[in-house]
Amino acid sequence: STMGTALIYDEEMTKYKLLWVDPACKIEVPERLSVSYQALVRTGLSDRCVAVPPREASDAEILLVHSEEYLEGVKKTPHMTLEDLKEFTLQYGDVYFHPNIYHCAKLAAGSALQLVDSVMTGTVRNGMALVRPPGHHSMRSAASGFCVFNNVAIAARYAKQKHGAKRVLIVDWDIHHGQGVQYCFEDDPSVLYFSWHRYEHQKFWPNLRESDYDSVGKGSGAGFNINVPWNKVGMENSDYLSAFCHVLLPVAYEFCPDLVLVCAGFDSAVGDPEGEMCATPDIFAHLTHLLMNLAGGKLCAVLEGGYNLTSLAQSVCQTVQTLLGDPLPRLANLGSPCERSGQTQTERCRKSRNVFLLPGNYALLRPYLSHEMKTSVEFAATGNSDLSPTALFTKALQKRLSAGIPILLRKKISVLRKMLVVQISGEDKEEQKCKYYIPMCLKKGCGDTVGFIQAVLGLLLPLGYEYDPGLVLLSRMPGSGVGDCTWQQLIGLLKGFAKGHTLVLMQTNDGACMGPTASVLLGHPAPPLQELLTRLPDDGDALERMRERLQADWKMLETLFFLHGMLGG
Repeated sequence: STMGTALIYDEEMTKYKLLWVDPACKIEVPERLSVSYQALVRTGLSDRCVAVPPREASDAEILLVHSEEYLEGVKKTPHMTLEDLKEFTLQYGDVYFHPNIYHCAKLAAGSALQLVDSVMTGTVRNGMALVRPPGHHSMRSAASGFCVFNNVAIAARYAKQKHGAKRVLIVDWDIHHGQGVQYCFEDDPSVLYFSWHRYEHQKFWPNLRESDYDSVGKGSGAGFNINVPWNKVGMENSDYLSAFCHVLLPVAYEFCPDLVLVCAGFDSAVGDPEGEMCATPDIFAHLTHLLMNLAGGKLCAVLEGGYNLTSLAQSVCQTVQTLLGDPLPRLANLGSPCERSGQTQTERCRKSRNVFLLPGNYALLRPYLSHEMKTSVEFAATGNSDLSPTALFTKALQKRLSAGIPILLRKKISVLRKMLVVQISGEDKEEQKCKYYIPMCLKKGCGDTVGFIQAVLGLLLPLGYEYDPGLVLLSRMPGSGVGDCTWQQLIGLLKGFAKGHTLVLMQTNDGACMGPTASVLLGHPAPPLQELLTRLPDDGDALERMRERLQADWKMLETLFFLHGMLGG
């Protein structure tokens, strides 16, 4: 069924290794693949996937990206002596050849193509290919950085050529810059390439000027290349999430891809000798999840780097688990991006765990929210509905829909230690009086898809990550203007919080939306938002002013996070 997740692995790709002494290359070992696969077997994840066999990529497929001259050179390597292999290797940077590597490189590229076939034909919804050698550094006529053929670049061209994909998004979360992918697509507006990478002002490999943030593409591809260079090590979960929420996702939603390819390198996780970053393996569950509502869920992850065998195996499991649709782990203690203070961490731990998101045209809880409030919240609602949100909410909870989430009911009073209320509507509410009540106004109401998505990605997601709720409550009022697609995207994205504990309140007369709502709650991807219109400038400005005002209280709203990183703190 199209519910499945493909997994591609072949032991054959473990059958080459470094045959001489080279300090730069000694970390690229066959165990990288076997340890990752064994972890998937041990956790029972591989049994839940659809096993797809790899195949070799054909010459024609490899030539979609590489030059004939380069392919002919690599073809000779299986017959070379050790001395010849060494000699051949010397013309390239930080890479090694082996008599079996040409075979494995064809399998690695072919695995990416098998994955694209399975996903684009709807045989499976998404999938992961565990491959060696990796691909994102290799260029048109050169091997580089352990890479022989550019697996993901070949897959992107193949998806366009064979499956008619008009727009392909490539997300490269490996800790090195995938310069091969950038060079391949820098003048191509049909492929959007995003990479973050350890840069340290060009002191870190591959030491290229064009890995900096001002390389945005060329010619008609200008604007379709996004680099986020980290100028210091030790980046954390909050930095990665901020880069997604404030930089990648707004552009990706506007780009509206037909397919998402991930250069899934896990050297960006804690403990990696190459990356020296501090993000934990469970961050990859969240990064994966945040991409799964693009392209109708068509996502192909292809292994790139990752050299700490422990964190590599854990990160692979987190990625596959999320592709399979399992609830996401909660990410506790997200410090402010690029600025870790112990005090805010402990403050954050004391917070209670309830988030309320209320797009609609009514004011709820406003008079009752304050910093001091510890014991009770009374509900007040205005609206012309036959059943007020309060009544709906109370009924829903009484029916135990909250699945054991600790909210106590006393007639009409709920005891909630603290809640975050975010209300999105077309009405200008009075100024926000309190950190935990956030009214957002969209001039054209929630029907303004661009404004709405901007509010969700740039404000709501970072707030939710920092707040770390135990329950997400969504309520939509008739006449709110939220379109079905947008509503589904909202629910899909918010399912990343509270281990997926999501409670949706709807009015009985909103029946037409029951199907779409149930569909996304059951784990089906939200449909793509078709090419978005350009947003109304005043909405953008109003949301930006709100973000600036809120960032004193909510550190995840700082968009300068990666400039800190880029400027070295």
